Amino acid sequence: METRSETACFGGRMGYYSHASTATGTEMRFAVYQPPQAAQRPVPALYYLAGLTCTEETFMIKAGAQRVAAQLGLMLIACDTSPRGLNLPGDAEAWDFGVGAGFYLDAAAAPWATNYRMSSYINDELPALIEANFPARGDKRGIFGHSMGGHGALVAALSKPQFWHSVSAFAPICNPVAVPWGEKAFGNYLGTDRGKWAAWDASLLMRQRAYPGKILVDQGLADQFLNGQLQPQALEAAAAISNQALELRRHEGYDHSYWFIQTFIEDHLRHHAQALG
Repeated sequence: METRSETACFGGRMGYYSHASTATGTEMRFAVYQPPQAAQRPVPALYYLAGLTCTEETFMIKAGAQRVAAQLGLMLIACDTSPRGLNLPGDAEAWDFGVGAGFYLDAAAAPWATNYRMSSYINDELPALIEANFPARGDKRGIFGHSMGGHGALVAALSKPQFWHSVSAFAPICNPVAVPWGEKAFGNYLGTDRGKWAAWDASLLMRQRAYPGKILVDQGLADQFLNGQLQPQALEAAAAISNQALELRRHEGYDHSYWFIQTFIEDHLRHHAQALG
């Protein structure tokens, strides 16, 4: 692991790092905010998954989360959104597929299957790396995200509820098998057999089984992607079937931007802090 930079922030440390990933076969970059409490004891770790086109820096710079994380004693971790530097055919031709758009799944189709293994990265490799190198508690992990990252966080928690102890999302892609972003990504990463897509769709997973804790989701009603890509109503319908504890809040006037995330980030951090004890 290489330290790219570290600086003081709200009594803690804000750092940017890189390492050689076995999951993706590339260098991966990530960011960690260590609250002041981490200097005395291991603290709960909250992992953030960013949306399309973002990097490990986006959330840490734009969300304004460190002040509240310092108060609550939460470590914040953010990773990149895909492998980079592979130059695979078509990986940089569109903003919503390929570089910056890994969709937090493990690809199964060529040429993506070898390196586009973001699910293995976020669910296995990155937490192990964090817990080996930072004072993060292995029994207190939360996960949340925005848009594509909200999809990734929900799928991770629903698939590994004993590993992820809290979950929330901002404007997640709730039913990717039924919207253009998901069809494009899944069709390329997973192949044309749509039967294999269900394991990566939060609404379909939630229909089968409920996550053991409450899930918090915030959605802006002025979000330009609301009806065409996000479809929170699919998540509500799934929650009704599995009796999932779901708090899905809709907000007039808010769009898909980080201004929306800034507005409600404290609610999400407190949701996780309560669940993680």
